[in-house]
Amino acid sequence: MMAGTTLIGIDVSRDWLDGFCLPCGCRFRIPNSADGHAQLAEMIRALPASSKIGFEATGGQEWALWTWLVGAGMDAVQLPPAQIKAFALSQGRRAKTDRIDAELIARFMSFRPEAGRRLPSEKLRVLRALTTRRAQTVEMRKRLIAQIGARTKQDVAAELEALDGDLRTMLEIQIHALEQRIAGILAQEEILAAKAELLRSIPGIGPVSAAMLLAEMPELGRMTAGEAASMTGLAPVPHDSGAMRGRRMIAGGRRALRHVLFQAALAAACHNPILKVVAKRLKEKGKPHKLVIIAIARRLITIANAVLRSGLPWQPQPTA
Repeated sequence: MMAGTTLIGIDVSRDWLDGFCLPCGCRFRIPNSADGHAQLAEMIRALPASSKIGFEATGGQEWALWTWLVGAGMDAVQLPPAQIKAFALSQGRRAKTDRIDAELIARFMSFRPEAGRRLPSEKLRVLRALTTRRAQTVEMRKRLIAQIGARTKQDVAAELEALDGDLRTMLEIQIHALEQRIAGILAQEEILAAKAELLRSIPGIGPVSAAMLLAEMPELGRMTAGEAASMTGLAPVPHDSGAMRGRRMIAGGRRALRHVLFQAALAAACHNPILKVVAKRLKEKGKPHKLVIIAIARRLITIANAVLRSGLPWQPQPTA
């Protein structure tokens, strides 16, 4: 545990904030509302030592609290649920309640003080919201197209055809509007615009991929190649035991980002002069198509990290 620091783990739900403090071991429960956030800030300010607050990523419910705490000058981080779950299993804990989760978060911060994600800037938060909504709308369009293609000839097909056409047009309009707003956000911020331009210099990474990388992975350019691959879930995980050598598989990471990288890898395998050769070599070795795309996606994120770190546009140099 960090000397002289109070660690506060908070389990965030829609209505309540359940907390646990170390080293005192005290608990609290306050409403997850503006008044509750103010009450929490007052409680933290009254502590005799500095404090660090942590909570799991919950799909968005923690963002209002996170923004409030950081705005009030508090040290608050978002923690990956998968790591906390693994920590709980390592402690032999299987029971799950809000109180138990809050304690686990606090003890995890004591065990891994360096873990946690800092609050992105306001522009990055808006960009992330827009890229997330675009991904959701694209998925809706994908499902609609699949339903149209799978529909059998029925009496209702003719009546549904017009409705489906209107719905698809509406989704196309929404996607285009979101892409325009994303482009506008990038243009407003000089640093983001410069980073987006660097990323787009890499054949295979287009406007959508560049925006998603900046929104979902603001750490890009300040990490190692291995860390970048792990964060996107593209690093192969070994499964070995004794003389047995298991099959390497990818796992974890930020799912939405990995999906976009797969799409970028499909383009890079055809149009990136270096990665096209890599893809061809892997195919000639008989590697499955999915493995080839994963390998290209992993190289893409490694290249993107190197380009942002150097601040120089991509150059067609051989890659390992």
